[in-house]
Order: sequence, then C-alpha cells, then structure tokens
Amino acid sequence: MSTTPGHLSPKFIPAEKSEITSVSKLDGFKFSFVSYNILSQAFVKGAALFPHSPGPCLKWKARSQAILTVLKSFKADFLCLQEMDEYDSFYKSNIESGGYSSIYVQRSGKKHDGCGIFYKQDSAELVIEEKIDYNDLVPSIQDDTASVDKEENLPADGKKKLASKCAEPDPGFQEDGCAITKRWIQQLHSDVNLQNSRADRGDLNDPRVRLKRDCVGVMAAFRLKDPCHFIIVTNTHICWDPELTDVKLVQAKYLLSRLAQFKLQVSDKFNCSPSVVVAGDFNSLPGDQVYQYLISGSSVMGTLPESSDDVPIPLCSVYASTRGEPHFTNCTPVFTGTIDYILFSPSGDIKPVSYLELPEPGASDVQGGLPNYYHPSDHLPIGAEFEIVQ
Repeated sequence: MSTTPGHLSPKFIPAEKSEITSVSKLDGFKFSFVSYNILSQAFVKGAALFPHSPGPCLKWKARSQAILTVLKSFKADFLCLQEMDEYDSFYKSNIESGGYSSIYVQRSGKKHDGCGIFYKQDSAELVIEEKIDYNDLVPSIQDDTASVDKEENLPADGKKKLASKCAEPDPGFQEDGCAITKRWIQQLHSDVNLQNSRADRGDLNDPRVRLKRDCVGVMAAFRLKDPCHFIIVTNTHICWDPELTDVKLVQAKYLLSRLAQFKLQVSDKFNCSPSVVVAGDFNSLPGDQVYQYLISGSSVMGTLPESSDDVPIPLCSVYASTRGEPHFTNCTPVFTGTIDYILFSPSGDIKPVSYLELPEPGASDVQGGLPNYYHPSDHLPIGAEFEIVQ
C-alpha cells in the first residue's frame, strides 16, 4: 500500500456573516462556480521554477490526473480555468466526458496556455461569447501615441476634435477603450522611473512593448435552464510581472470596459438583465490598485470614485463579502499571497451562499509550498455557490 498522501478536495462552506447572504427569502435556485489556475505544464518542465516540489508531483501524467480528479470532485456548474495548456489533447475531452461543454481562448504570441470556461450542459446553455485579447490595446497605442505627441501643436479646435475622438467609441474598438489608452499612454510617457528593458521582455520604456503581454480572457453569456435566468461568466488572466503594475491596471480597465459593453449587448439582444460573475488570476493583492479598481464600482464596498467613467460596472468580491479574502491563493517559498478572485455584480439577482474552503497558514498540506502531493498546482482553487433571488 502506498504511503504517498493523496490530493485534497475542498468543500463548500455556508456563508453566515455576510450582509449579502442574510436576505431572508425562500431558498432559490443555486449554481456552483469554481475558478482555478491549474499551472501550465510548460512552466513545470525542467522543475527549475519549483525545486521545492517533489519530483513525482511535477510529472505530467500524475499531475494531469490529479487536476482532473480535483475538478471532477467539485461537480460545479461552471469551471473557470487559467494557465490551461493541453486543452485539445487532454482537458477538453476528459472534462467534457463529465457532462460539460467548453469554450477556450489561447494566449497570443508563442504562449501555449489560455483560459477556459467549462459549463454543465444540463444547467446552462451558451448563447453568445466574446474573447478578449489585451494585445488589442497595442494598435490603438500606435495611433494615439502620435496623437498625444502632436496634441501640443494643435489649435484649440484641434484639441477639441481629439478629445471628441477619444470620447466616442470607435466601431473597431470597445467603449471607453480610447480614453483608457490615451490616459495611460500619457502616464507611460511621463513616468521617468520606468524600469530598464530585460532581454526577455523587450524595451519596457516603449509603451507598445510594455502593453504587449499576450494576456487574454473570455466572456460568455448563458441562459440557465431552471429557472430561466441569464448570467455572464468572464474568465481572465492578467499580467504577472510585479514591475508592470500600470499594465495590470490598464488591462483591468479594459476588461471592465469590454464587460460593460458585452452586458449591454446581451441585455438588448435577449431583453434581460443578466447577472455577472468574473473570475481569474489577477496577479494583484488585496489593496493593490487593480483590486481596488475592480471593486470600486460597488456602493456596498465603499465610496464611489470621483469619475463614474472609471468604473463601468460594479463588482463585489465573493470572499471579501462572506468570510474575508483568504490569506493566500498562491503558495510557493518565493511568493505566498492572494491573487485569484471571484467577483460578482451586487444587483440583488444573485448572492453567494457558500464559498470553497481554503487552508490556513501553517496547514500541513501547504508546508514547503505548492505544487505537492496534496495540491497539483501552485495555486489553490476558489469557488462559491450562488443563489438566484427572484
């Protein structure tokens, strides 16, 4: 008999202390939701990034089966996975055999991982989807950089035309995208403290290079089958680099801008008011600018920012509004902290009634860092059960 410890399958814990979950109504329809950065196998090869992990835990055959077993144990209606490579060769067929369908977007450039949404066929019907490539910001920078450089030489009426151009959505670009890009181009140009270039990242003083991080996301609208309710699920993985906090914030703003427009599109097409759930690896700690921006549009989380244009859609964090953000969702000897989140629209149509349990600091199953025999990724899965309030 093997003495090697087995993987753990976290359970959903009822939320008790949240104001959001204290509404006294009859129980409604519930759906379960899990987000998990499963760690790209490309990052595991050679074990250079994970010298602390037991060798057998990093082998693809063992690790892939462990991830699959953990995912199946949740029996979730929705699975949002980040850093998923081997989608076509492994995950798609193996997960869909459990009654799921899926959509997937691969990262740009030479990256082989991406973001996927798996959904139970007997719970939800996919009605429309849209992919997000944050590299789409780069072409607009090429145009706007020239505009910003020339703006000082424009007459007053010319400056008004430029401002008008950025105020009006371009047919080939998303709402607020021009304004977001223009503001950040100006900041990128004026920041004299930009880090020098690294060979593997290019010249970071060039905003076009700085923003080209090959990050992606995917948005999908679903019609829940019982009851008939529309929900938008968004899954993303934004820039990891701790030196590029400005880029992370640009991506977060672009994400919410795209999401707000997608929600309007769904509302108009299906004559509905869809709920919104956003999941992903945001590579940002609670309290960081990205985190504060993502939740700043929610009146229940604090005072609204001065400009409502900066918060196109209000969101709350599931864990912050129930048990408090976890101590960590990523755990290695080099870095341990919370960077993964599930956010939802506090519209009153849905509310989190439980959350996926997470280990506490010092727990034996995370000693020494991840991956290990208990957890097949360096991240921990997070999740929630939502109730539809009608």
